[in-house]
Amino acid sequence: MDQLHNIQSRAITDQEAQNITRLEELAYELRVNEVMTADLKALSPETPMVDALELFRSAKISGAPVISNGKLVGIISLEDLIRYLTNGGANSTVENFMSRNLITVRSTEPVVEALKLFVDTRHGRLPVMNEEGHPIGILTKGDITMGLLKALQRDYQIEELRTYRASHLFEDIVSDRTSLILRYTIKQGDFTQGGTASSRIKRALLRLGANPLIARRCGIATYEAEMNLIIHTEHGGIIRVEIEPHQITIEAYDDGPGIQDIDQAMRPGYSTASEEIRELGFGAGMGLVNISRCVDNMKLESTWGKGTRLRMKLFLQKPEGTPADKEIKA
Repeated sequence: MDQLHNIQSRAITDQEAQNITRLEELAYELRVNEVMTADLKALSPETPMVDALELFRSAKISGAPVISNGKLVGIISLEDLIRYLTNGGANSTVENFMSRNLITVRSTEPVVEALKLFVDTRHGRLPVMNEEGHPIGILTKGDITMGLLKALQRDYQIEELRTYRASHLFEDIVSDRTSLILRYTIKQGDFTQGGTASSRIKRALLRLGANPLIARRCGIATYEAEMNLIIHTEHGGIIRVEIEPHQITIEAYDDGPGIQDIDQAMRPGYSTASEEIRELGFGAGMGLVNISRCVDNMKLESTWGKGTRLRMKLFLQKPEGTPADKEIKA
């Protein structure tokens, strides 16, 4: 909770953005009305404290709003009940012990705003108000914890369902050749999106039930191809992945500038990347080498001034004794 508050109070750095967990992300996505207790146990100012004590015991609550004529006028807590038991008289009412220092939260606000209020005020509960300013619920830290856990569980169940559906995609389809085609447009120089396509391809393969090792190899190969399109092309290019029950075919192609000497381009450490690109940490000249290590078949064709086409294959059901054929052609 403190970490969320500290991050929210200033600009988020790139490193912090990368380290934000799904739990923290949910605190920004969920609204207060999704996690609050809507079954409002309210009291009136005239309610005898002995009745308030009984309500707390029977409903197993530690606080309740005090409402008069539909308006929130106070809140009474377990601490107030203890004060009553210590110092209160027989005819004491809620009005004598309730807190009038009201900190509320709107039902439509993100949960992270309520977390900030809990940190800033040290209150144990917050009355929840609707857009008209009427109390409609109560929010505690326990409510937030349970709400976040339920949301994480829903996330898990949805992902499990997606994975199950994807892994059975080909089972009931009868055809001579069945495949799933994924296509991604890669923009030249767009380093902020570098790796997005390869990450989505890897996730799709895992959902389809691919062996994690195959998914990793495919992810590395497509990442290197993706970065080559970002670094070395004039207008970006296309990555096309065809997934079949027996193999994965990956194509990366562009319309220029092409490769003058493919043999030289395949040498470890050779790169035509500019100094500016190298200063960003890219263009080490290992992309094609890494690709060749990850795939079973590789075919590279290029015409100087016109463009390049890289075709890769990973065999899912490779016959025993079949060599990995990494073919490179100019």
